[in-house]
Amino acid sequence: MESLDVADGQVSALYVGAQDGLKEADKIGALPGQPQGVDFDQYAGYVTVDPQAGRALFYYFVESPQDSSTKPLLLWLNGGPGCSSFGYGAMEELGPFRVNSDRKTLFRNEYAWNNVAMWLFLESPAGVGFSYSNTTSDYENVGDKRTAQDSYKFLINWLERFPQYKTRDFFMTGESYAGHYIPQLASTILQHNKATNQTKIINLKGIALGNAWIDDSTGQLGIYDYLWTHALNSDETNAGIHKYCDFASDNSSSSCDKYQNQAMDEAGNVDIYNIYAPLCKISQAKSPSTSTGSVNGFDPCSDYYVDTYLNLAEVQAALHVKPTNWSGCGGVGWTDSPTTMLPTIKQLTASGISLWMYSGDTDGRVPFTSSRYALNTLKLPLQTAWRPWYSNTEVGGYVAGYEGLTLATIRGAGHMVPSYQPQRALTFISSFLQGKLPPTS
Repeated sequence: MESLDVADGQVSALYVGAQDGLKEADKIGALPGQPQGVDFDQYAGYVTVDPQAGRALFYYFVESPQDSSTKPLLLWLNGGPGCSSFGYGAMEELGPFRVNSDRKTLFRNEYAWNNVAMWLFLESPAGVGFSYSNTTSDYENVGDKRTAQDSYKFLINWLERFPQYKTRDFFMTGESYAGHYIPQLASTILQHNKATNQTKIINLKGIALGNAWIDDSTGQLGIYDYLWTHALNSDETNAGIHKYCDFASDNSSSSCDKYQNQAMDEAGNVDIYNIYAPLCKISQAKSPSTSTGSVNGFDPCSDYYVDTYLNLAEVQAALHVKPTNWSGCGGVGWTDSPTTMLPTIKQLTASGISLWMYSGDTDGRVPFTSSRYALNTLKLPLQTAWRPWYSNTEVGGYVAGYEGLTLATIRGAGHMVPSYQPQRALTFISSFLQGKLPPTS
């Protein structure tokens, strides 16, 4: 036990375990079915965050093929709450590989974000993916607060295992309910940095929140206004929601419920996470193919491919995990979830770190309208007017700069931005890491 733990203003001991030899043990020789010519190192394993409870979090770490000694370190978190950053983030979005439809081989993602940084994917909290606890009550008594604390403990211990990254510029990004995870973890890191000794400081430089759920009231209103403005809902239904639904008070009424249900019925059988994307056909999901996938073509059945691949015994052995019935989401009961992250985000805008919010503009689940409504409540002064940004000579999206915060869209992308627009997503994240707005041409 060493270092400090800061929670609700109280400072206590923080568990830091011995990490000698664990980095070498975590190195992946090769993932089953990976393509030839892999030119970067991969690591995977567990980091204990609570030895008494037997709580350990799984990570997957990929270095960059070029300049790995200088590139920044980034943490990626998916949302849910209770969804896997490895299965979704690494294997379907920004990681170096995607799973072929044969469910046993991988193909290279040419727009992987490890081209520009070192990427750390964390399955959090315990009960998600391969992460586990030996205390079963941990799975039912989890929420925002403990998730932030455990994620911080993970980072401190992981940096002991990989000490060469202790002074590296550190960023965090993710999507959806990571709009809760990341601001709270960033706040926790900054509190610790003030309270702890120099050896335990995390060199946090910035955070980026993608299609992030950050405020219940504006979030819900934004969903229904998005459906209406994108021709999925009628004028009458949208008017009914505005008349009968008071999302700010969270007081439900039968009339509000009626119009909310009507809104979903009118939208029909579309993928709410990308209203223009095709749906996975069950026949396709159940029929393995021998063809090699392409990162340039979105495959709506990729969830099925990843699920099968990560449950292969040889894959789990290569990842150094306990035999697990892996699933993309679930396994935890949530006990605390603040209705808004806006006060925390407002504090972070004044903290000196970079703070970006971005939205794929075809996401109807956590749409850009929700982010825009939430940001408007902060009343931040505008510094750079709304303008297009470009990727490969085409409009990649739109961006505006505010005091302490940058707001951007990725054109044609859904909830999981890199899955739908990998090249634009890479252009965007590269700009974020460079601390400059995306290209003007």
